[in-house]
Amino acid sequence: MFLCIWNGAKSNKDNDQLYLCCSDADYEDALSKGILFFEGQRSGKLPATQRVEWRADSALSDGSLENVNLRGGYYDAGDNVKFGWPMAFSISLLSWAAAEYGDEIDSVGRQLQNLQRAIRWGTDFLLQAHTSSTTLYTQVGDADRDHECWERPEDMDTPRTLYKITSTSPGTEVAAEAAAALAAASIVFKEADSNYSARLLRHSESLFELADKYRGSYQGSCPFYCSYSGYQDELLWAAAWLYKASGDSNYLNYVSTNEDWSQAVSEFSWDNKFAGVQTLLAKEFLAGKTDLSRYKNDADSFVCAMMPGSSSVQIKTTPGGLLYVRDSSNLQYVTSASMVLVVYSKILTAARVEGVRCGSVNFSTSKIKAFARSQVDYILGNNPMNMSYMVGFGTKFPTQLHHRGASLPSIHTTPAKIGCNDAYSTWYSSSKPNPNTHVGAIVGGPDSNDHFTDSRSDFSHSEPTTYMNAAFVGSVAALLAQTKEECLHFPLLHANRSSVVDY
Repeated sequence: MFLCIWNGAKSNKDNDQLYLCCSDADYEDALSKGILFFEGQRSGKLPATQRVEWRADSALSDGSLENVNLRGGYYDAGDNVKFGWPMAFSISLLSWAAAEYGDEIDSVGRQLQNLQRAIRWGTDFLLQAHTSSTTLYTQVGDADRDHECWERPEDMDTPRTLYKITSTSPGTEVAAEAAAALAAASIVFKEADSNYSARLLRHSESLFELADKYRGSYQGSCPFYCSYSGYQDELLWAAAWLYKASGDSNYLNYVSTNEDWSQAVSEFSWDNKFAGVQTLLAKEFLAGKTDLSRYKNDADSFVCAMMPGSSSVQIKTTPGGLLYVRDSSNLQYVTSASMVLVVYSKILTAARVEGVRCGSVNFSTSKIKAFARSQVDYILGNNPMNMSYMVGFGTKFPTQLHHRGASLPSIHTTPAKIGCNDAYSTWYSSSKPNPNTHVGAIVGGPDSNDHFTDSRSDFSHSEPTTYMNAAFVGSVAALLAQTKEECLHFPLLHANRSSVVDY
């Protein structure tokens, strides 16, 4: 079945034509809900524009232990900790989506404005956290204590312990990721708010210097977020975005000089940014910067590692066709890989490169996009369970999201404090659906056999994360753009333009 919606009229010399856009998934709805999710993750004083009404102000004293203002930002997943490293990665991805597909996102109601608000909620926090040229606060909250307690962020009484990096206690990964996020965001706000954009870029340059000059692997959020890939990928990622944002040739020289850091990989994640770096720099190579050939070759290798039928495929798929990297929150790798594949196929098409050769098999850009599309469609319901893995999308979706705020009654309906132990016994262990629908949240996803158990206690499969959603926003925005390019043209002079037709 295809959902077809009139996309407006356009004149030609013969008659008026209505453009009929067909898709087997409502990407506009998925995009809108994917962005809305971030409002449910907000920490701090909520704005007048807040649309997720079951949330309220929270963590208003964050930073007070050291007399700094660390209000705002995002809770990482289903918990109440603000982890700076994955938060910055989420902002990098959202900014990449806005920079790459801003026009397409803007065509969906007010979604570009909503996306910019989501980005700014994160960048404002990163700016506050960067309190000096050699200091960046990287985490708010004691993760061990937080994970022992099940409570609404509005009731939170676990320690809001502060973590930071400095010149004497470095953390290159998190400083470089924050630099990448702010550089990417500076592109997004360049026209809308030039002063803010310039401020983002200044802080990005300072953070990159902190990351590069005082090198040391970041372990502050371990064991919850440990650096396995080292910090070279984040340094290249930040430098690539700084070059894209500033045009400063010093950053181009940096990635060129350090080309041997690049590795052929089969994952793009909060820990490993190489595939993102390679995608950004392959575009520069195809534009004539021939000393970046290593990045183009490694970008091709990523495609070959993903595509079923490739002679060098490294990632298996489930019987239902879903990429399967590892069991814990597998959809984070699916959404991020899909984003890279659709962006890279766009880059290749613009450069008039027909595709990627993997041994004896050639994958056209159309095939690459089609595979990425199959992953997004799987998430949205085209799967053996016939369910959407985005909460609130479609008619069947997870109802027991592993998420504190969503699984407890809103403070607006139940203002009395719900204690940690009471919440565990009464709400966490309940077999009933969550009292609040966290619209747009993408869960960790099914197991290797396409099976999903809707259980609040199964955090590996039922917990959402900001970076999972951020990559999905980029993926679905790209597919929305592709769908509109593929609109069918029908000369329907007397049609009702508000019609929706099923085929």
